[in-house]
Amino acid sequence: MAADPRKKPQPARGANKARSPWREQAESYFTHHRKVAEDSARRLWRNPVASLMTWTVMGVALALPVALLLLLTSLQGVSAGWESSARVTAYIELTVPLERARGLSSDIASDGRVAGVELVDRDQALEEFRASSGLEDALDYLEDNPLPHTLLITPEEGARSTEGVEGLVRFIEGMEGVERVQVDLGWLQRLNAMTDLLARAVWALAILLAAAVVLVIGNTVRLSIESRRDEILVAKLVGGTDSFVRRPFLYTGAWFGLGGGIVALILLQLSLWWLSGPIERLAGLYRSDFSLDGLQFDGALALIIVAMLLGWLGAWVAVKRHLDDMEPGDIAGGG
Repeated sequence: MAADPRKKPQPARGANKARSPWREQAESYFTHHRKVAEDSARRLWRNPVASLMTWTVMGVALALPVALLLLLTSLQGVSAGWESSARVTAYIELTVPLERARGLSSDIASDGRVAGVELVDRDQALEEFRASSGLEDALDYLEDNPLPHTLLITPEEGARSTEGVEGLVRFIEGMEGVERVQVDLGWLQRLNAMTDLLARAVWALAILLAAAVVLVIGNTVRLSIESRRDEILVAKLVGGTDSFVRRPFLYTGAWFGLGGGIVALILLQLSLWWLSGPIERLAGLYRSDFSLDGLQFDGALALIIVAMLLGWLGAWVAVKRHLDDMEPGDIAGGG
């Protein structure tokens, strides 16, 4: 029959359409995303002043907590260096002879928390004090040497912490013949407590500023949604899905985040350059190697990614809130 040959190729064409290669689908999907992303970027460039203001607000909000975190990291690094160089000084009773002081030195050196012990006998200490103080004539009037034998104890690397040094001090203080043990860790403990408090404050500030960034991006995207209201309603009217309508605004939020992250990096570098000179001069006066370290490549990349995620989140919140209220029937009422 003549009808059979005409019907045979039709299922074949339908089968070909149903079995579209996944590569073509993926290519079409990514091509649409690329076009939407490019269109979103062009829309931002058409309003450079408004876009720059949003990027600047985001940059300041992102740069402030990151700068404070860099400062805290530098302080913690310096305090860790001071902890590692902490040395315990043990003063022996004046009545203890030199041989007994040497025995105490050997007993302390045998402890696993001790890297080394240096014994400074009282005669050597007096000679060093005489040479460094400039009081040679006054010291000649002394009948007896008032200085005790001294042990300079260097803790092992594993014990070079506040808790480790405190345990070592208690051990040495319990030894017979030791009059006093001195280690100046009080200021270091206060510094660590302050840095812990500041770290929590900085993280709280970072969370608040991140929320502010989300709100700023959300408000900016909301204005963009209102300006394109008719376009959105038409897209919904012809069958556009929510994801299709939402996509351009999400890319807009991501572009805002990218620009804000770049502005934050620029502000950080300018701030570090401006402050590096005074900080180095101040550290030099205290004979410290303290310096502010900038972001490395991975840190800068993380900042950019976080900024884009915040921009995307702000756009998603705005789109989710406002697009659900828009229905295709509103276009007739608006007309």
